[in-house]
Amino acid sequence: MKNHLRELRARLRMTQDELAAKCGVSRQTVNAIETEKYDPSLPLAFKLAGVFKKKIEDVFEP
Repeated sequence: MKNHLRELRARLRMTQDELAAKCGVSRQTVNAIETEKYDPSLPLAFKLAGVFKKKIEDVFEP
């Protein structure tokens, strides 16, 4: 699934570790989602979108 995590994270000058900590996952999970090797669960997708105060469809594209 295409996503905009890397761009959103860069705008906030946030590391993968920081984003992972806010969502309760590992840095490796964030990396796998960013590189489109892993699709997050729906609850995790909502958490990720919430960190950036965005709607889920603004972060993820089918």
